[in-house]
Amino acid sequence: MPATKGPNSVREVFQQELREVQDRLVEISTLVAESIDNATRAFNESNVSLAETVIADDDKIDTAARELDELAINILARQQPVARDLRIVVSALRISSSLERMGDMSEHIAQLARYRFPDKVVPKSLRPTFASLGELDVAIARKLVELLKTEDVKLAEEIRNDDDKIDALHLSVFDKVLGETWKGAAVDTVDATLASRYHERFADHAVSIAKKVQYLATGDWVTPSN
Repeated sequence: MPATKGPNSVREVFQQELREVQDRLVEISTLVAESIDNATRAFNESNVSLAETVIADDDKIDTAARELDELAINILARQQPVARDLRIVVSALRISSSLERMGDMSEHIAQLARYRFPDKVVPKSLRPTFASLGELDVAIARKLVELLKTEDVKLAEEIRNDDDKIDALHLSVFDKVLGETWKGAAVDTVDATLASRYHERFADHAVSIAKKVQYLATGDWVTPSN
């Protein structure tokens, strides 16, 4: 007769599957961090080669997210997890969706760079602002990788603080393009507005993930202070 797995063996397999879910989240977040790094450099440097790389590589993020979702759904169906194990699997599905959307934001930024090549996307007066937006998004993405690896709640707080800085820069872009001294053409206004929104949304998704990880780590759901 074939050997049957005891309760301990079944539990060990389940814990291994949960670790695989978490490992895959780290892998996807690493791809996203690479994507936003390349996208912001393509945007700020008018580098069409990097832009094409970001656009092509978005399929890797989409595929990895879809495969993680399939794994998580399979675990839910077979293992019927409860308590914290259930929260881990359900949170993984939501985090995967947010990571996929972050990859889309990177792709949109890269597409703007490709469309406007060989010109730069925004006028000279806004380039320092977009350089700062890019630096902050890259920093957030790298912190998110570490957060998913370690569940260090200090990183979640840093991500929220960086997001506040991005929000302020995002508003400053609107103030600039709507101001009386703005001399940009209509296409400049549209590009700057879209690009700023993509940077801001990238960070928003990161904050959403950080809140979920913090909840898993502490059991406390963080609500905005404002």
